[in-house]
Amino acid sequence: MTPPAAPQTTLQTDPDIASARRVLSAEAKALIALSDSLGPSFLRALDIFAATEGRVIVSGMGKSGHIGNKIAATLASTGTPSFFVHPAEASHGDLGMITENDSLFALSNSGETSELADIVTYAARFKIPLVAMTAVADSTLSKAADAALILPDAPEACPMGLAPTTSSTMMLALGDAMAVALLERRKFSLADFKELHPGGKLGQRLMKVADIMHKGDELPLVTPDTVMSDVLLEMTAKRFGCVGIRGTNGDLVGMITDGDLRRHMGNSLLEARAVDVMTEGARTIGPNALLSEAMAVMNTLSITNLFVVEQGGPVGILHIHDCLRAGVA
Repeated sequence: MTPPAAPQTTLQTDPDIASARRVLSAEAKALIALSDSLGPSFLRALDIFAATEGRVIVSGMGKSGHIGNKIAATLASTGTPSFFVHPAEASHGDLGMITENDSLFALSNSGETSELADIVTYAARFKIPLVAMTAVADSTLSKAADAALILPDAPEACPMGLAPTTSSTMMLALGDAMAVALLERRKFSLADFKELHPGGKLGQRLMKVADIMHKGDELPLVTPDTVMSDVLLEMTAKRFGCVGIRGTNGDLVGMITDGDLRRHMGNSLLEARAVDVMTEGARTIGPNALLSEAMAVMNTLSITNLFVVEQGGPVGILHIHDCLRAGVA
């Protein structure tokens, strides 16, 4: 006799999908509660970190430590010098990494993590400001802190209510909130961000036109009265397939491309002047524009070159191949 087939499940009834959704729903609700709970203690912590002349030292044990590592990295990458100190290692010499110019950011869900005792005592001894992040308002850590960020009461997403899930998510999110608030208070700019992220795709996305543009003697430039025979020599020598026309006041007044040459092809072309062949109002870009912006302009207009101008005058030229070589596509 053939056994009955197992019941078919869909994404709506699959138990694994249901389990994952319960976790995400629980953590989402906790984050909303966390947002609603922000108040004076958050502002006090923000003031402490903003006034720190040294570094924000982040510390925590177990899962709180892993979250602390990420918070320290986020702070450092957004303009707040920071690094993580393991509390156990701090008790064996790493306290020497902390100075009186620093502040301490200690994470513990219970607020009673014994490994934090030495680093918290050290902070009190040398009057190093302490910000705590914990779920227990009357815990030892909270009472020792100059500012305590209290996580709202929310059950862990783990069905046993034991594994740090909801609590660690709130810690991570609150660390992000602190980092971004500090970033905005300090008016941390795109240029500042680029300085701290020179590598990888992020660095490529933040490169500016000025970083790779051709300039100086590489610029193909002529005056409006230049005869076309000399214009062709300049185009050939500089190898961009175009020349810019610079007026008497130094402004870029036009541009001649291969297409312009084809449109004016005839026996009298070489005797004509640049002003007779040029296209006025050529599309340009500024040196501080992002390479991605320049690439978008060239793709939209189906062109391969952009002159770079500053206060009307040409200061560089950018070819689409320069962007591609820089990894911007």
